[in-house]
Amino acid sequence: MAVTVLFSLGWRHHKNTNPMPHHLVALDSALFLFVVPTLLWLLSLRLRDASIVDIFWGMGFVGIAWIAMRLGDGAPLRKLWMVSLTTLWGVRLSGYLAWRNLGKGEDPRYQAMRKRHGEKWPLRSLLIVFWLQAALIFVISLPLQVAMSVPTPAELGVLDVLGMVLVLAGTACEAIADVQLAAWKRHPEHRGQVMQEGLWRYTRHPNYFGDFLVWWGLFFGALATGSGLWTVLSPLLMSFLLLRVSGVPLLEKSMNSRPGYAEYVRRTSSFFPRPPRK
Repeated sequence: MAVTVLFSLGWRHHKNTNPMPHHLVALDSALFLFVVPTLLWLLSLRLRDASIVDIFWGMGFVGIAWIAMRLGDGAPLRKLWMVSLTTLWGVRLSGYLAWRNLGKGEDPRYQAMRKRHGEKWPLRSLLIVFWLQAALIFVISLPLQVAMSVPTPAELGVLDVLGMVLVLAGTACEAIADVQLAAWKRHPEHRGQVMQEGLWRYTRHPNYFGDFLVWWGLFFGALATGSGLWTVLSPLLMSFLLLRVSGVPLLEKSMNSRPGYAEYVRRTSSFFPRPPRK
């Protein structure tokens, strides 16, 4: 109810001030990304589980996409493909993370942070976990905000088609990799071993590679408007995070001690798929 009231107040304010279309979407997106993560933070204090923020990641972009769909003045067909494919990607990702994580306690990463910060963790978790993720979602969603705010060109072009192909391919890559890994883990004899089958035979991180494709695809949707070149900040930032910060490096560090992983690294591409080395 509180969120609805805030959005209603924001909408009336926008109508009175009549800002540029992207400003309208950006203001409501910022409001959404302040209210919802803050409510999630309060829930995390009750549950003593900050890792619920990970489940929000995909749905945060879905929320931004629907705000832009409602308020943006973009071309209807462009708005349709972007909101549809973002929703498909985000709902699948958040649903998978909820299925995988809920009921299993706080993720070890957040447990370590909780221990390190001690009594200051409750407030610091709001700043460095929930609000930081909200800020990242806002920046990374810029192609969505711009593409659905600019009304020209009204027809779809080559860049739109390329964007759709990349987003669909990335979503499929993530989904297939997650299904293959979950099925592999169901066998007790695989415990402590390294997944090297299916898509994991061609890249050590097929799900991160799929995410990479999604964000470049959405950027092409913004580029198709002729006004979205500056939103290249979004896929560049996401690529940097995946390749250098919170994606590949963290997972590689946690996997290095597993038997056979060094040989898997020698044979298999780190990120971009290719046939395994002999």
